[in-house]
Amino acid sequence: MDDQNSSPVARRSFLSRLCVGAAAFGATIASGAATGAQAPAAASPAPFKPGRHPQDDWLDHVPGQHRLVFDTTMPEGLGGALLYANNFYLANQNGYSLGNAELAVVIVMRHNSTPFAYNEAMWAKYGTVMAQRSNLIDPQTNQAPKVNIYNLTSPAAATLRSGGITLDSLIKKGMHVAVCEMATRRISGAIAQATGGAAEAIYNELVANLVGNGHMVTAGILAVNRAQERGYSFANVGV
Repeated sequence: MDDQNSSPVARRSFLSRLCVGAAAFGATIASGAATGAQAPAAASPAPFKPGRHPQDDWLDHVPGQHRLVFDTTMPEGLGGALLYANNFYLANQNGYSLGNAELAVVIVMRHNSTPFAYNEAMWAKYGTVMAQRSNLIDPQTNQAPKVNIYNLTSPAAATLRSGGITLDSLIKKGMHVAVCEMATRRISGAIAQATGGAAEAIYNELVANLVGNGHMVTAGILAVNRAQERGYSFANVGV
């Protein structure tokens, strides 16, 4: 049918249907755009927050506005840690006028550095057995030590990697020591085997005779981890 023969009513009906269809199509597009705009963005992962455990709270009780932890596994590494810890105290004092109480220093003793966390009574009693495990030699006697060599104050102590800096001198400055329980169990077993004693009794004896400011921790490697999670900077002494 051509335009000349089409009635006005038919033309109006066609135009009405066309307008309704266009309006519906436009509404669909608008609805889709609105839906896309309102879709929630993917949630960002929460910032990492380490867990807290009461066994580690002692790390927060060490006073100081600057925190530093040393990890040691071998006797030579412990000697280096003593030397560098002393440097940390001196440099903060000389360069920043900070007192010892403003510095929180922890040395972790694990694996073969663990025996040095026991006091002189334990070295006098079990020193020979403990020294054999690490091939230690007392620089004063050239024999297996029966004293904690990192508390020697004689000129021979200067030959140690600590340069004569002693555990006791740093403990007096406020340094703390984290002592590996796993290594202590291993050491008590070795002492029991060598002496015929009871491993559990020897373990309890060692725990009761730690150096000053000593803290028995489940494992030394845990103390390395937990200290850093509580704001301690980590220092590597090589071994």
